[in-house]
Parts: sequence; structure tokens; C-alpha cells
Amino acid sequence: MKGVIFNAVEEAVVTLYSEDVWDDLLDAAGVSGRYTSLGNYDDAELIALVETAVQMTGIDATELVKILGRHSFPHLASRYPDLVEDSDGTHDFLRRVNDIIHPEVLKLHPDATPPQFEFENLDDGALRITYHSARKLGVLAQGLMYGAADRFAEEIEIDVVSGIGEETTVFDVRILAAEATVDTAA
Repeated sequence: MKGVIFNAVEEAVVTLYSEDVWDDLLDAAGVSGRYTSLGNYDDAELIALVETAVQMTGIDATELVKILGRHSFPHLASRYPDLVEDSDGTHDFLRRVNDIIHPEVLKLHPDATPPQFEFENLDDGALRITYHSARKLGVLAQGLMYGAADRFAEEIEIDVVSGIGEETTVFDVRILAAEATVDTAA
């Protein structure tokens, strides 16, 4: 797994808790914590961090990973600001992941293995997203989707249709509301 993911998780933990909590988590998990964005690290290190964080917080692993994903989004978005800024909301941004964001990731990190997504517009306005990854981190992707919605000031609902914790997870993502913009010209 690329170090940038570990950097994003670190930023989420520090933002939600503190640097001391991050250091305690690293010590308790028995990992070094010296993650560079370009480095490659064993997936087992992320699993160790999550398992240890579950013990430290008492939060269910699925919920914890979702929270970390949501709060990791700002760090990841800051690495590709133009790609985020050019999007017209959560659905538009999510549709760009395969075609714009992951190719950019692969330019910087040719050895990366990002997940792949398929998209389908449903009749009720939902966007069906099918996630594929051998890492089985659909719940992290779900958290990142919530983080994207936060960035675009949209309230979303995500129904997990199937496969949480599997190589393929299917989500239906609905935009429930967007924050109203204030017309300052009036």
C-alpha cells in the first residue's frame, strides 16, 4: 500500500485526536510510522493500526475505518486540488476517480494498485458504484465518499448493496441535500 494512504490516516488520527494518540497507536501496533508518500508498505501495517485503534477506542472496526476514510479525504484532496476543484459535486467527482485521479496516481506511483470503480446512474437519481480491489477496503472507499460529500457541502446517503469486506462492494450513493449558497449580489 502506498505511503500516501498512511499519511492520510495519520492526518485523520491527529485531527480527530492528537499527535500523542498517533504515537501511542504506532507503539501499540508495533509499526514504525515512518511513512513517506512515495513508499510502499505492507497492507498488514494498516490492519495492525486499525486493530489496535479498535482496542484503544472501542469503536467497531467497520465504523472506525469509515471514520478514518472520511477524515482522510482532505489530505488526499490536497494532493490533487485541481482535480477536486474541477468537479461539480460529489457524484461528478466520484465518476472522475478511474479516469482522472487514479491515472494521475499511477503517473506518480507506477507501482500503485488503486481500486477500480464502475458507475451506473439509477432511475431514482442514485449513483451505483461498484468497487473492485483485492485489498477488500470498500469500507474505506465508503468513508472517502462521505469525505468527498463533506468537501462539496452535500449530504449523502450510502446504501451498501452487497459485498462489504469483499473484493467487490456495491454502493448506491444518493445526494440528499446540498448546502444553500448565499447570493451576495442581492
